[in-house]
Amino acid sequence: MRIPRECILRYISRSLKQFESSHKNFQNRRSFLQSSVSTKFRSYSTEAKPQLSTDLIKIMEQRLSAIEDRTACLQNLLNHTEASPSEYAKANKELRKLSGSMNLINELRAKQKEINGLKSLMDECPEDKDMLNMATEELGQAIEEERRLQNLLLKSLLPKDDADERDCILEVRAGTGGEEASLFAMDIFKMYEKYAHKKCWKFEIIDIAQSDVKGCKEASAAIAGDGAFGKLKFESGIHRVQRVPVTEKSGRIHTSAVSVAILPQADEVDVQLKSEDLRIDTYRSGGSGGQSVNTTDSAVRVSHIPTGIIVAIQDERSQHKNKAKALKVLCAKLYEMERSRIQRSRSKLRSEQIGSGDRSERIRTYNFPQGRVTDHRVGITHHSIDEIMQGENLDVFIDALLLQQEMDAIASFSSSH
Repeated sequence: MRIPRECILRYISRSLKQFESSHKNFQNRRSFLQSSVSTKFRSYSTEAKPQLSTDLIKIMEQRLSAIEDRTACLQNLLNHTEASPSEYAKANKELRKLSGSMNLINELRAKQKEINGLKSLMDECPEDKDMLNMATEELGQAIEEERRLQNLLLKSLLPKDDADERDCILEVRAGTGGEEASLFAMDIFKMYEKYAHKKCWKFEIIDIAQSDVKGCKEASAAIAGDGAFGKLKFESGIHRVQRVPVTEKSGRIHTSAVSVAILPQADEVDVQLKSEDLRIDTYRSGGSGGQSVNTTDSAVRVSHIPTGIIVAIQDERSQHKNKAKALKVLCAKLYEMERSRIQRSRSKLRSEQIGSGDRSERIRTYNFPQGRVTDHRVGITHHSIDEIMQGENLDVFIDALLLQQEMDAIASFSSSH
């Protein structure tokens, strides 16, 4: 490593001022410096962020070396005049994909070179207190930066779900519990609507089948925003509620449940719908009254014959709008089916602790008498149920689940290499 000129000047200045010729003083000073440096390292190690394990770093270094070798190979190909246009375009595309990782790798290599230089400097002049103090401080900062870069690179190497950046479809259905379940289904639906608004996401209601007590038997919405599916995907499952229903006269606590499904929205290139695979029926919409209810055939039911999936929408007065919404939901369901199939065949990355996001899995309990919400997958309890139902602090659970997913991905990364 090339030592900065400023460091050398400071070193010479301090050395001249504090030079000691006494052998006894030198020995005392050396002992003091060694103790001081040891103390500084111990202090730094306790304050630093947790570092990656040695085995994990070795595995990651193998991947980084492979990326460096591949980048060099691609650059040589691009510089080769005999490369065909198709080879050039393919190599250039792959090089762009690797550029983000390569920028981090170059930063990491430069920081590692700096660390080695500082260690060499400390070995070469162990007698100088000021130089050792200065080098120790700079070394601590360099090691902290090295760890930060290693963590960023590890994240870049972990398998990614391409659907995480997509918009999503929210579906809420009342389960066991009768009228109370329909009331809670509406509460949950509104909770996600408020959460989406706090995230500045677009929340578009697709359909609501209201119950007689102003709840909903089922409701669906399209949520559009940066990383909406990636944030909400682990909300899929059974949400259980324990509370005294408004319809309960004796004050007895009831237990009810609703199911939540979060589906990534599909692009046209993801799902190709064939007209011969669809059966589209129209019928008169039903509800609690109002214009166009039971007077026009505006409701639409779309059946996908190969899979048996049926989507019915009657939210809009326009038959064409209802059909468009139904096809949008159908595409999301078909895309999720194919995505789940591919994920199951590729790996078992989803942790049993987090859960698969299966709508049949009980994931969370809302206990109103005790004012708490508990997520059973990560064992976290939040003691302000009103805030959760207002769409606030829902990130307490979401962030914990995403962190657990990342930890499982790291474990999978380690075991598969």
